[in-house]
Amino acid sequence: MARLVVLGGGVSGHTAATFAAKWLGSAHEVVVVTPNSKWNWIPSNIWVGVGQMTKEDVTFDLAPVYAKAGIIYHQAKALGIHPEGNETSDKPYVVVESTVAGEEGKTENIEYDYLINATGPKLNFAATPGLGDANGMGEHTVSVCTADHAVHAADELQKSIEKMKNGERQKFLIGTGHGMCTCQGAAFEYIFNIEHELSKAGVRDMADMKWISNESFLGDFGMGGLHMKVGGYAVSSKLFAESLFAERNVDWMIGAHVSKVESGSIDYELLDGSTGKESFDFAMLIPPFAGVGLKAIAKDGSDITATIFAPNGFMKVDANYAAGAYENWKASDWPKTYQNPTYGNLFACGIAFAPPHIISKPMSSPNGTPINPTPPRTGMPSGIIGKAVAHSICDLITKGENAHLHEASMADMGAACVASAGKGIFDGTAAAMTVYPVVPDFEKYPGTGRDTDYTFGEIGLAGHWIKHILHHLFIWKAKLKPGWTLIPE
Repeated sequence: MARLVVLGGGVSGHTAATFAAKWLGSAHEVVVVTPNSKWNWIPSNIWVGVGQMTKEDVTFDLAPVYAKAGIIYHQAKALGIHPEGNETSDKPYVVVESTVAGEEGKTENIEYDYLINATGPKLNFAATPGLGDANGMGEHTVSVCTADHAVHAADELQKSIEKMKNGERQKFLIGTGHGMCTCQGAAFEYIFNIEHELSKAGVRDMADMKWISNESFLGDFGMGGLHMKVGGYAVSSKLFAESLFAERNVDWMIGAHVSKVESGSIDYELLDGSTGKESFDFAMLIPPFAGVGLKAIAKDGSDITATIFAPNGFMKVDANYAAGAYENWKASDWPKTYQNPTYGNLFACGIAFAPPHIISKPMSSPNGTPINPTPPRTGMPSGIIGKAVAHSICDLITKGENAHLHEASMADMGAACVASAGKGIFDGTAAAMTVYPVVPDFEKYPGTGRDTDYTFGEIGLAGHWIKHILHHLFIWKAKLKPGWTLIPE
């Protein structure tokens, strides 16, 4: 009997574990280690953050789902990986620490034959002074990165709406809280959902709204922007985004690194090297991501963390980490199998793998401050990669160590994104976009780097209904309801 241990129960880890359990059956063990007792459909947190959904609408308990699937569940956080075992045993294992109430601090070793690192990101609020504490509940800003964060954000938003109803003008500052953030898309959705809610509440004229981002142009989204078919014409995401911002009367500041957050203001540095302050009454600034801080220990007790993990804490996989300067970057630099090059029984998926480099053109100010989006790896790509990695490991277990590894390169992968711009049965809007491939391939698609026949977008009420339907479909899938395997990642 082989044992697969999955670290993390988010979109990628949950997908990997549930498919592996289905494919392996009772002949082998699948173990999930995750610090959270609940699963969270993160794309809908923005609706929680404006009071249009509750925490219960976007989460559910993991324990009964894993029990139904025959998955062994540990509510704990991983501390370290011992890929060679220790001085008394060659069996590799992970050290985990319980997060169950009343059992905090209790550690145990869990042996494995194969390990998937799907721990996701550490929300690195500390990278920007004043942005937030370890739980993201800063006194100056809010967040929508978790369901609890989003509940807090909705409460603070309601306070601002009440102030506006009482005649007090409010300034909203939404975007990225550091020069090297990702997830511009979540902030993009949130600012337009706030704008929509303020209009519904009849207080839009009492609000000043401003977007702040590390993108060098609107519509970069950490993917270097894109050209998409709209009404039969190829339109840049820059024009698409600028048009939406202008239509909704939302100001913007781009190429910005937030260096400090204080009560009612942020300090920033721009790509031209200039600095300044920006005031706010309500701010939601996405933190940068880092690896969760797993350690790796060799058999003799020496620290080999740098062997397995990149400096940012994400796990090294089969990527080209020696691509060098931007001019040398290729789509083929990106990983295909997500297998660690040192230990063949280690894999990473979702946000937990280390990209070879960013996707957008690297930028920095004259002061040497990097200001550019880091690569998005959430949502659809996370699910696809998690399923492919699970498939590889299942084949290694059932067919032997020479089994073919399944591939899911983001340079060969298409993705669909539905970005909400306001929730409502009859007045909701969303931008529904597809992109192929996620990582541009300028050798295969000269000029734009993508196939414009499969990269297109539309905005309107239909897009909102698609996003609403997808919310229910993906929660149905994650709960392993009948037909769950038929719902694509």
